[in-house]
Amino acid sequence: MNAVDVAALLLRGTLALTMIAHGWNHAFGGGRLPGTARWFGSIGMRPAKLHALIATVTELGCGGLLAVGALTPLAAGGVLGTMVVALITNHLRKGFFIFRPGEGYEYVLMISVVSVALAGLGGGYLSIDHAAGLPLRAGSGFVICLAAGLGGAAITLLTSWRPARPVTEQPEEA
Repeated sequence: MNAVDVAALLLRGTLALTMIAHGWNHAFGGGRLPGTARWFGSIGMRPAKLHALIATVTELGCGGLLAVGALTPLAAGGVLGTMVVALITNHLRKGFFIFRPGEGYEYVLMISVVSVALAGLGGGYLSIDHAAGLPLRAGSGFVICLAAGLGGAAITLLTSWRPARPVTEQPEEA
């Protein structure tokens, strides 16, 4: 095991725990899945219930895959896609800092970058990917992650994001 393997393990573990916690909160926290669906609807995701479920399953599933280092670039792509959708639908217009009203994009940006970096590193020595002899790192890892993540986000946004249109004032009649 070398420094790259340790870095992959740290990134994988942190990203896995973060995504599992995030997905768990969507499913079982506060308003549970119905509350998550209401929030998804409020930011323009249609059908909201379906997208709340898909996001939750993606976060839990990809978090689990990352925890054990299985299909690491694909799992990182799932995380990237989820974060890109969150970035565009909610966080980008609210500025950089997470502590701003409505939450800025620093959190989703960091998770996105970590996902892509991890895909390039691969799962590392202590991973199912390594044990199975899957050569998923460097160029192929980046391509798989970016294609899955950005492709999935683009399809989701193009087919399902219907943000509210800004209200424009009607000119007064003379």
